[in-house]
Amino acid sequence: MHPKRRTLALALPATLAALMGAAPATPAAPASGPAAAGADRHGPKPTIVLVHGAFADASSWSGTIRRLQRAGYPVLAPANPLRGLAADTAYLRSVLAAVEGPVVLVGHSYGGAVISGAALSDSRVKALVYIAAFTPDKGESATELAAKFPGSTLGDTVNPRSYPLPGGGTGTELVIERTKFHRQFGADVPTADAAVMAATQRPVATAALEEKAGEAAWKTIPSWALIATADRNIPPAAERWMARRAGSHITEVDASHAVAVSRPAVVTDVILDAVRKTR
Repeated sequence: MHPKRRTLALALPATLAALMGAAPATPAAPASGPAAAGADRHGPKPTIVLVHGAFADASSWSGTIRRLQRAGYPVLAPANPLRGLAADTAYLRSVLAAVEGPVVLVGHSYGGAVISGAALSDSRVKALVYIAAFTPDKGESATELAAKFPGSTLGDTVNPRSYPLPGGGTGTELVIERTKFHRQFGADVPTADAAVMAATQRPVATAALEEKAGEAAWKTIPSWALIATADRNIPPAAERWMARRAGSHITEVDASHAVAVSRPAVVTDVILDAVRKTR
């Protein structure tokens, strides 16, 4: 063998071993940033799971997510199917099953009904946070609670449409008319942002809003509530009544139903208050 080729052949195994980590490694530097912040003297930081409601998607939490991540918290914002309360609750439970350690559950609007059921019998859920949300008791539906007090104008802005059901037949879902979305859903959101929200809104099945809730986790888990006093979807009086019934720690803010978009700093503060007081 040519001398140069023999030298390369002998050197190749050592080179590959070094690249694959077989060579002795220098001690790793201590972790830093959000990953390192996942634990402190109080133990592991909870994963904050954000559940959106009807006519929205997970991007509505973007401002809150950025703030929570900067504070070092692991965050998860799954897509809520919006097809049926029992089915959506089961889906959220499957998401939580993949999360390690403690959890703080946050629900907006209809998402409040979902977290109330998903947290049942889950000892890892340390707090429930309701953001302009439904906080149903057993046997109550979102439709029923929204009508309990005057003030909602949602019914004048939605259009029903049909969609195919997995087992055959059709269901009915609701969408907010795009020309009415800004005023109805997020009057305090910039016009351009509201137009994007209207274009990306997730329809909700009428069955989800009419389905009655099961047992309520807020009866055994500490809860926080943010009341949006300019809400046109859920009457603020209904939000306030539900929060007081649940014994929630209440914060009120002059904001639309899209408070997570228009006032993410306030939403984040409420969530962090729940975290601090339940760790």
